[in-house]
Amino acid sequence: MDDKATLLGYLRLRRADLLGKLDGLGEYDARRPLTPTGTNLLGLVKHVASVELGYFGETFGRPSGRELPWLEQDAEPDSDMWVPASESRAEILELHHFSAAHSDATIQALPLDAPGVVPWWSGEKRNVTLHQILVHMCVETARHAGHADIIRELIDGSAGQRPGDPNMAGRNSEEWAAHRFRIEEAALEADLRH
Repeated sequence: MDDKATLLGYLRLRRADLLGKLDGLGEYDARRPLTPTGTNLLGLVKHVASVELGYFGETFGRPSGRELPWLEQDAEPDSDMWVPASESRAEILELHHFSAAHSDATIQALPLDAPGVVPWWSGEKRNVTLHQILVHMCVETARHAGHADIIRELIDGSAGQRPGDPNMAGRNSEEWAAHRFRIEEAALEADLRH
């Protein structure tokens, strides 16, 4: 497999990880903020889809033609990070699929050394290659998928990339509680020692 195919494969996996965190959730749980800064699952999907359209669209002179009012100059700050009741989950999922298809078309059409310009980056940093942006979006998507992992665990205790994830210890709820308690005790002991 070549480098471009490898990077695209990782990007697709991280997209799927992020979307999978919505599986089985109702509207409230998909949208509700679970951090002091308002981080929520559907907002993470909206954000990743939005920025991916910019990075693989505008950056390489391949605009999607899709208007995203939450990214306009006069938009409320962070309005790409949450979903008002007037926007449906189906609309956000469709945006994510549209964004992924548009991005994949750009990735497949251009060589890794294709030059691009990220207009919202400053100075010389704004001159990039497709390779740089592919790495950037793999990292960006993985970062937000990690946020989604934690948010989903706070909602209903689901952990791991998917049900039955072999990377997760097979503990029941009592065993997880005991494990967490042991970690809490170690943290308190360390605090007393230092």
